[in-house]
Amino acid sequence: MNPGIVISSLHNHQVVKSLRNLVCIFVPMSNRNSTIVALATPPGTGALGIIRLSGPDSFPLVDDLFVGAHLQKADSHTIHFGKIMDAQGQPIDEVLVFLFKGPHSYTGEDVIEISCHGSSYILQKVIERCLDKGAVMAQPGEFTLRAFLHGKMDLSQAEAVSDLIASQSAASHKMAIEQMRGGYSNKIQELRQQLIHFAGMLELELDFAEEDVEFADRTELIKLVKNTQQTVRELIDSFRLGNAIKNGVVTVIAGRPNAGKSTLLNRLLKEERAIVSDIAGTTRDTVEEILNIKGLNFRLIDTAGIREAQDQIEEIGVKKTMEKIGQASLLLYVFDVSQMSAAEVSDDLKKLENKNIQLVVVANKMDLNPYAKAEEFISPYLRHDQFIPVSAKNDMNVEYLKDYLYDLIAGSRLNEESVIVANARHIGALQNTDQALEKVLTGFNQQVTSDFIAMDMRQAIYHLGEITGEISTDDLLEHIFKNFCIGK
Repeated sequence: MNPGIVISSLHNHQVVKSLRNLVCIFVPMSNRNSTIVALATPPGTGALGIIRLSGPDSFPLVDDLFVGAHLQKADSHTIHFGKIMDAQGQPIDEVLVFLFKGPHSYTGEDVIEISCHGSSYILQKVIERCLDKGAVMAQPGEFTLRAFLHGKMDLSQAEAVSDLIASQSAASHKMAIEQMRGGYSNKIQELRQQLIHFAGMLELELDFAEEDVEFADRTELIKLVKNTQQTVRELIDSFRLGNAIKNGVVTVIAGRPNAGKSTLLNRLLKEERAIVSDIAGTTRDTVEEILNIKGLNFRLIDTAGIREAQDQIEEIGVKKTMEKIGQASLLLYVFDVSQMSAAEVSDDLKKLENKNIQLVVVANKMDLNPYAKAEEFISPYLRHDQFIPVSAKNDMNVEYLKDYLYDLIAGSRLNEESVIVANARHIGALQNTDQALEKVLTGFNQQVTSDFIAMDMRQAIYHLGEITGEISTDDLLEHIFKNFCIGK
């Protein structure tokens, strides 16, 4: 898809229109006029299983299989009890059929959901009967794709559906719900419409170039671009938190042998997950667990102690520790406050220094050295606010450490109504938008002619449109929806 599509609509002084109809031509899914069917509940034996159909023939198709009510004459949003019959007229199962007539349905088409008993045999036979009557198997994400194509949601809302299904914590659930309801989309649309308005004024000037007329107030336009750029950068900055909410915070617990790393892990989890011993080097491999703090998941990784390896197995363990630290976004460096000096701690932190990782220094075994103070350990590699004294053995300050970790990653931001970005595709589009807006400002500063400034404005509008699906390509849609589960 070429930005020229946006150029032409702006040049003719029209608001940019959705390209959904154009996209429909390219979508590598089932024929748009077909009726699709799929199992909408997880495969396997359960109490219930739901089969979903969507398309123009949903009602007559199921009517041919169903005994209990005339579905084509029934009202939308009603439930009907009856039987699904096989080809010989014998009942396959007693079911409940849910009716949703388009456009008042999830996909915008006629939709039927058949609630059966959860036998995999029953579900397979009902789907086979639907296929016999002309339905085709739905591809992953095809129901949600049809919802997007029928204007029931924009592309960012469609992606939020997948995130909602995959949510594993209260925070990720809340974020997906907010995006699915359109809070994020509204923010993007607001930014985009402001840029479209002023870009239209610039385009209009080009039509009256010989008259040397200015329709766009340059001062207001520069102010708008700066405000828009600030908002875009705030959205980009929110990705660190959004990614943590969506995928969990990768948190490595590292330090020298016998620092109490495994004991700390057990106290954080409130279960004996890792082996604890006075023998140095007990942990040879990584131990990974999920810790949920106030709805936010931390992926804790207990690692082998960092020291000169005593044997080949320990050497492999230390190597794995360094690899995990390189992949982490949060490092809990644990040291024995009764055994290590400030110089030794500083030396360790110097070796572990990584600008991409947030550092928390846990001074463990405070019960053995209760008079140790943070000031003694402050160095170029350790700030006062990063120093947390604990006694993992006695559970001292462990709850405080949990609160500290939560505040470090999320703070009050999860309680605010601010928009949080968690999608890597959206970040790419926002970064491209930021670059285009920077070119606009540079153009104004260098007194570049309006046609070149308008070109950069179009680019910014184009990249914002990629987020919501105002500008879409078949490759993009296929990439997004192929990761959905079948039946959604």
